[in-house]
Amino acid sequence: MGEMKLTPSEWNVLNCLWESSPRTVMQLVAELERTVGWAKSTTITMLRRMEEKGLVRCEQAGRSKAYTPAVERERAAIAETHSFLDRVYQGSVGLMMSAMARRQELSAGEVAQLRAILDEIEGGSVQ
Repeated sequence: MGEMKLTPSEWNVLNCLWESSPRTVMQLVAELERTVGWAKSTTITMLRRMEEKGLVRCEQAGRSKAYTPAVERERAAIAETHSFLDRVYQGSVGLMMSAMARRQELSAGEVAQLRAILDEIEGGSVQ
């Protein structure tokens, strides 16, 4: 798969499958009705489209279909992060962090966590 760009609806389905899979159509219908209010037909349509796009895999499990994610959560999150940074901050992590820090949207714990990550990078222990 080339550049990955997931819609909010695709995130809803994949989050269900990353949480637990394989899941049958009816398990997904029940979960997505509970979490986002989708009708059965909406879930079935989304699953069919996502299978066509290669985002989910479907296998026959007895009399029903079972779905698993065909995309890793980490890969999707990284692609989404790059897309967000490019759209909003011209690809600059520094601009984003500066904007958040200036608005005091980072807690002391988050600042300490970022400092520790930067220290690891400088020390060469992060791949």
